[in-house]
Amino acid sequence: MALDGILLSRIIKPLEAICPLKIQRIYNLSENEILLNVRSNKDKYQLLISAHSVHNRIQISNQNFVPPQEPSNFVMYLRKHIEDGLILSIKQIELDRLVEINIQKRNEMGDLHQYKLMIELMGKYANIVFVDETNRIMDALKRIPAYENTKRTIHPGAEYTLPDQQNRKDPFISDYDSSESIMNQFHGFSPLLAREIEHRLEKGETFRDIMNMISKSHHLHIVNNKEEVFHCIPLLHVSQSFKVYPLMEGLDMVYQSLEEKERIKQHSGDMLKFIQRELKKAQTKRPKLLEAYDEALDCEKWRTYGDYLYAYGMHLQKGLKSFEVKDFETDETRVIPLDEKYDGKQNAQRYYNKYQKGKKGQVHILNQLKINQDEQDYFNGLTQQLAIASVHDAMEIKEELIKGMYIRSKLPKKSSKVQKVHYLQLILDNNIRIYVGKNNLQNETITFKLGQKKDLWFHAKDYHGAHVLLQGENISNEHKNMAACLSAHYSKARGSKKVEVQVAYIKDIKKIPDSKPGLVSVTQYTSVYVEPIEDEINQWIRQYQVK
Repeated sequence: MALDGILLSRIIKPLEAICPLKIQRIYNLSENEILLNVRSNKDKYQLLISAHSVHNRIQISNQNFVPPQEPSNFVMYLRKHIEDGLILSIKQIELDRLVEINIQKRNEMGDLHQYKLMIELMGKYANIVFVDETNRIMDALKRIPAYENTKRTIHPGAEYTLPDQQNRKDPFISDYDSSESIMNQFHGFSPLLAREIEHRLEKGETFRDIMNMISKSHHLHIVNNKEEVFHCIPLLHVSQSFKVYPLMEGLDMVYQSLEEKERIKQHSGDMLKFIQRELKKAQTKRPKLLEAYDEALDCEKWRTYGDYLYAYGMHLQKGLKSFEVKDFETDETRVIPLDEKYDGKQNAQRYYNKYQKGKKGQVHILNQLKINQDEQDYFNGLTQQLAIASVHDAMEIKEELIKGMYIRSKLPKKSSKVQKVHYLQLILDNNIRIYVGKNNLQNETITFKLGQKKDLWFHAKDYHGAHVLLQGENISNEHKNMAACLSAHYSKARGSKKVEVQVAYIKDIKKIPDSKPGLVSVTQYTSVYVEPIEDEINQWIRQYQVK
């Protein structure tokens, strides 16, 4: 669901409390999101502003973001004018989905200027508008020229006007009239919250008590299995259990997975389409190779035709389409096709050449079939990895494709400095460590660089998925179960009730020469069966992850 004005008022309260804020750096996370790294006294925050048509919001976020390598023009413009500036206040306009961020900054001459970022969180019309002290628009994330909207132009040089506002009451200070619907009476209510209020009123709660509960809420209540259904009070009318998080943490929980795919696309190009296209090419090629192999296996008949022609057809002239001869063994009539452009001797030579080509072709086509199967397995694996990838993971997959010469890098060649690999690391009690690889680069790093001979290695059997490494002294069955569940969860078997997981020592894992990245052979292993439970795994990650 989109934020309503009531929930936005709860988000703005803690933002107001931490002002003033020094703007240290500005990034664009995707084409609809900007991130302000800000500082208040000794505390640092990430102020995320999204103008996405569905996921628009403003919040403090604790996610680990990867900004694009090239900032957008709008971000470059903001950097020029307000980076190193001071956010004086962040306030909501009445209870509308409008936020005004007031900023001051001295220019190169030392003159103090006032600016405003107007955050309009209105569904498909969501926008971020940069306004100067004379109320003129300097720039906007989404420009709207006059020919697109004659009533309200969002374009550099135009005067900024607020979106149309409706004359409704403030529910925090006004009384409820039961003769009129909640949404028609008050500012800030979404249909979801209005239904919740009506449900509570029917159960005997008073309107004022409900609004007092909302005004004191600092948490987000998310309905189980419906992360798009949430608010700052429990949604009792939904009749389902819910999870409770601190407000900003809850917003991260709701939106992280929803927007990750768009950020991946922004950072790495549309890799999924590329990978699926390459997979389809490999799948289309295979039947043709099998047909060619069947034809190559049939090459003995070409040698037989050549033998008959050399034995009985040397006198044949050009212009004949076939030649009949008695079979050596059965004495039956055999018809040998001829190319009428050639005489008998030339046709015989052509059949011998075709036979030699077929014999050599069998070996070549078998090799091509193996390469083709490796390509299909490889791109199937990348598809699975991208489905569970973070932005860091996706960028590493892109780097792998560049190294494999599948795609070209648009950037100049980097130095030989080793880039950090962003595998998942958990530290348990007694310094027991679990490492989880979510792509081929991470898998190879974990298995062959971090792994020691006596460390335990886990992998979901017969599935593309994570290499998981378990290190430490006094490893218990509980630790092994956690590692096995993580390997199953980060694999194509994700969501299955019973997954077979291979458990081996690192000394028994070998890299296959000349193979695709991430492929290994296991010389000796045992199997365990686990049922990975997503909520349990997410709890482990929140509790033990090293950031």
